[in-house]
Amino acid sequence: MSTAMTSQAKAPQEFNQPLPLHIATLTCVRAGKAMPFAREQMSAIDKAPIKAPVAVDFMGLTTDEQADRRHHGGPLKAVHQLPPATYEQINTEFGLKVRVGTLGENLTTEAVNGLPEMTESSVCIGDVFEYGDDSHSVQLRIVQPRRPCYKINDQIGQFNKVPNIAAWVSKQGIAGWYFEVVRAGMIDADLPVYLVERPYPFATLSMLWQLSNSKEKYANEVIEPWLAIECLEESWKVVLAKKIKK
Repeated sequence: MSTAMTSQAKAPQEFNQPLPLHIATLTCVRAGKAMPFAREQMSAIDKAPIKAPVAVDFMGLTTDEQADRRHHGGPLKAVHQLPPATYEQINTEFGLKVRVGTLGENLTTEAVNGLPEMTESSVCIGDVFEYGDDSHSVQLRIVQPRRPCYKINDQIGQFNKVPNIAAWVSKQGIAGWYFEVVRAGMIDADLPVYLVERPYPFATLSMLWQLSNSKEKYANEVIEPWLAIECLEESWKVVLAKKIKK
């Protein structure tokens, strides 16, 4: 990838409209309970649909659990969203039938008004989305992509003998993203989803993955705008800083 391409890449032009912009419908909300998992561990990676409104506070959905609080959950991983297209790509690549909800996501959306789906190519670090349109609506800000871990391999591998899917997902940059909670409230399926802030239109998650996975080094002017994003989780800045040409 050339430096010019990297510095000029932006989210889809369809989102460059006056905000707030109604971009999607929240089709499903999921939560999980910590249960016995592979390697004699506990995990709540398998999420089930919630049939009623659920409260969201600054640690996430109040009915959702994380067994490993060192690597999952917390204010900077409060809510996880994953595009359904990720499952289509995994199933096509490996000949599987992995169902939506298997990989730990809390939210699933569907595009409206002819706009792009919410994917790593269309959302940006710093984007704030509002789920709902009343006084109880939740506002969430994207602060980092999800880093796939071995639990994805163990989760799918419980039912299928497959290669290292987590590494493949990481290479493709299709692991979804984590939100921090800007405004607590209630969330439920069928709510409208609005893009309400986009301070960094260059900072798509797909570009962040490309820069992070690249073996190339880049000029200061390519990387420094990313390092200036206050809400970008710090470990990603550490990765990006190492990509600057000396």
